[in-house]
Amino acid sequence: MTDDIAHYLSTTPAAAAWNKIGVRSHHGICLPLFALHSQRSCGIGEFLDLLPLLPWIRQIGMDVIQLLPLNDTGLETSPYSALSAFALNPIHLSLHALPHLNQISQVTEKLRKIAYWTQPPRVKHHIVRELKNAFFKEYIPIITPSITEDSNYQNFVQANQSWLEPYALFKSLKEKNYWRHWEEWPASIRALDAQHYQEQLLLCKESITHQMILQFLCYQQLSGVKKQAEQAGVWLKGDIPILINRDSADVWYHRQLFLTDRSAGAPPDMYSPDGQNWGFPLYDWSAMEREQHQWWKIRLKCAAQIYDIYRIDHIVGFFRIWAIPANRSAKEGYYFPSDSTTWIPAGERVMRMMLADTEMLPIGEDLGSVPPEVRQCLTRLGICGTKIMRWERRYDTDGGFIPPSDYPPISMTSVSTHDSDTLQLWWKHSPKEAKSYCDFRGWDYQPFLSLDRHQDILQQSHRSSSLFHINLLQEYLALFPPLVSDNTNQERINVPGKILDTNWTYRFNPSVEELVTHDQLTMTMKEMIK
Repeated sequence: MTDDIAHYLSTTPAAAAWNKIGVRSHHGICLPLFALHSQRSCGIGEFLDLLPLLPWIRQIGMDVIQLLPLNDTGLETSPYSALSAFALNPIHLSLHALPHLNQISQVTEKLRKIAYWTQPPRVKHHIVRELKNAFFKEYIPIITPSITEDSNYQNFVQANQSWLEPYALFKSLKEKNYWRHWEEWPASIRALDAQHYQEQLLLCKESITHQMILQFLCYQQLSGVKKQAEQAGVWLKGDIPILINRDSADVWYHRQLFLTDRSAGAPPDMYSPDGQNWGFPLYDWSAMEREQHQWWKIRLKCAAQIYDIYRIDHIVGFFRIWAIPANRSAKEGYYFPSDSTTWIPAGERVMRMMLADTEMLPIGEDLGSVPPEVRQCLTRLGICGTKIMRWERRYDTDGGFIPPSDYPPISMTSVSTHDSDTLQLWWKHSPKEAKSYCDFRGWDYQPFLSLDRHQDILQQSHRSSSLFHINLLQEYLALFPPLVSDNTNQERINVPGKILDTNWTYRFNPSVEELVTHDQLTMTMKEMIK
């Protein structure tokens, strides 16, 4: 069967990417970087905290580490609400590994004070961000002369000029205007013509250099992780959100590429009777095509510096998306484009462009209400879809669960997502579904998911017919109660549509060092994927 699939994939537009990754079963873990902590972390998971995980997951027999988005989110905490589609978040810089640290007075004590904030059970984004920014304000001016003379820095700036300069200027102007939305800025900088743009570059020169150096250091660290991962036989899987924050460098600088008179969302469904309004502007795909999709091509080129595989968030949105006119409710939205006969050809053109422009392998997030023609198109192109076991059911007939052995090979199997309940919470919050699952498995229903059954479900996910099998790290940690919170609600990463202090602040109980030396966890995970 694998030979047949390999032959088929070699004929698809995704062939080059599959050739790099390999057509075989791939197993991995998914985690938000912010949730990691090591003995050297300063308040939040940092890029170099990934390094000890590389030999560990290879020892287990896995070869993929999937991350949530790592873009600069400004003052926000959601990794899906970015200030830039290109810039990385400097909050994740591993401070201990920065160059020329010895030039900072009392640097050990300063890092120790930031590292203190690694201790709380939840990530304190705003505190860590302010502390790190204060450190950067002292550090960057000291190293600027030596960094700006470095040919590696100069090459980085030149290669990334198209997004780096506008982003650095935008962030400089945000700080100068007390982080107000760009639509509330003075008219003179809300929309800059070429002359005024150059004037602002001069006025903000020092701040722009500051932002550029931070991005150079971010890309240097993360691309270094990618290089070591590839040498270890591990693929880094990134996450590219389909949409971008309205208050972003991209919408401000490339206004012609966005439809700002409406926002994206989701129609009403069984989980959200009022629908959802995400507040993000739509792409003007006609304008994108006129510019030969340069914005997307540069975005993918950037991502390829740090990832080998990437998740395409809400992939159906490239075919058609729920558009909500300004000042209207989500219920009053409509699918855009409105002509359904254009959905597949339009989406396929974008997908083909994305496949042609990079050797990164895309994996589509095609959950929820997705026209069957979209999934057929993805298979035709060689792009995996996503199978969340609890949602893979015969909804059009008896509602029964689909056996994981029947999943299409060109897919990725998981037991949960960052936006869903974990297995333990699903069992607790959805007893009707849990009972149906017990019937499917021939189990007697129990109101609490036992560790044996939890392990069995995870094992099933690794033995599905999918080519990829990736689960949230905390799903494995839950097999060892001391490694997770006593309160299972604390193990959830995000609850969509709700503003909660617990959203995006999840932190793993064990440190990276404790994870990779936990022999029982390692052995259990190893046995699970045999």
